[in-house]
Amino acid sequence: MIELADVHVRLGQRDVLCGLTVSLPERRVGMIGANGSGKSTFARLINGLARPSSGAVTVLGLDTRRHAARIRRRVGFLFTDPDAQIVMPTVAEDVAFSLRRKGLSREEVERRVQEVLTRYGLREHADHPAHHLSGGQKQLLALCSVMVLEPDILVMDEPTTLLDLRHSRQVADLLRGLSQQVVVVSHDLALLEDFDRVLVLDRGRIVADAAPEAAIGHYRKIMS
Repeated sequence: MIELADVHVRLGQRDVLCGLTVSLPERRVGMIGANGSGKSTFARLINGLARPSSGAVTVLGLDTRRHAARIRRRVGFLFTDPDAQIVMPTVAEDVAFSLRRKGLSREEVERRVQEVLTRYGLREHADHPAHHLSGGQKQLLALCSVMVLEPDILVMDEPTTLLDLRHSRQVADLLRGLSQQVVVVSHDLALLEDFDRVLVLDRGRIVADAAPEAAIGHYRKIMS
């Protein structure tokens, strides 16, 4: 469960989010809105990367102000640009790097790395230079490095922006198969068409909160 209670976020002289109160129990939640509407800030609130100026954000029963580190161990975050998350030379090393603080044996790390690379179709690239992958493969690698930690919630900020149609569809198919709760910020409206719920943000406020068809329809109206 993700809960926001009268949350305001102010950066400098600008109100980014204005008095949001919402509970998100659904398995797949989408967020859409114009650039600057507050979507990415909302997403970062969920794992404590951003903090409210006032109000409270509670994730899995934990307050993000007091328990940000614990929350980040249970909430995976996927950035728009996968290069921002790739830190090691090879594909397998990059996934293994996520497990460095788990206290696992070398054998267990290897097992988990190979398992997640196989699941997302990157096993044959295990020893390849990570930054030489295609854009779609890099996004899959970033996803592997998050999912190897077995998070309870996955937050994705514009996961298909840099991808071609084939890889965008691949990400959509992967999202359908995940057991975790998934929160996705996206301009890719087709990606959200079968989600459980979609929020529309405009100037820091939720202006629509409905099933995908109704929410996307509202978004199209305000954008026109």
